[in-house]
Amino acid sequence: MQHTTLIVPGLHGSSPEHWQSWMERQLPDARRVPEIDWEQPILALWASAVRSAIDRSPGPVWVVAHSFGCLASVVAAADRPNRIAGLMLVAPADPERFSPRGLRDANTHPDQESLARWIPHCPLGAPSVVVASTNDPWVRLSSAAYWADCWGSHLEEIGAAGHINVDSGHGPWPHGMELLRALQAAGDDLPLGNIDERKLNRRGRSGALARLRHRTRNEALLFDPGN
Repeated sequence: MQHTTLIVPGLHGSSPEHWQSWMERQLPDARRVPEIDWEQPILALWASAVRSAIDRSPGPVWVVAHSFGCLASVVAAADRPNRIAGLMLVAPADPERFSPRGLRDANTHPDQESLARWIPHCPLGAPSVVVASTNDPWVRLSSAAYWADCWGSHLEEIGAAGHINVDSGHGPWPHGMELLRALQAAGDDLPLGNIDERKLNRRGRSGALARLRHRTRNEALLFDPGN
């Protein structure tokens, strides 16, 4: 069966030297999610673009996301569980570092809402792995472990690997490819936990992305109003 590997970069995108770009060149079925402003981490816009890319992709979709792209991917996947074959979530950014408007400074704006409430707190309904580092500047290992538990994901801790990007030496990343292959091979053998089918099957205006869009619209941000 034909399937798609959907590459979802994080803040600032993934340069040609990044492991995601390397992986995209290695996989003939890979495509990068388009139509995202990589410099503006607005979750409603990013998740909308990821969901549109899922809808346009042939066959089941394997999501390979990094950093803020992980947050957009899990929100989009919550609206499209029947299209997602699995998710590899590498160095997911801490939702507490962001608000619906973008980057959040809890020190200067302590009352600014974080993204935590807008991220799914239930199993994703597809095999998934969270790849985390012990010294990631964008997320503590304890936070990555918490979200992996929420999503029913296998947690793969790879030691002191920084943010698992070019700056930490992750250009060509054979171990990452091995993890993706293992995820694909494992399929339903990975732990999923108890899935609430009512949450997984919600669509349209009652879905996770629609609720986030509503919140973003109330804050007078531009967004794609289509469902």
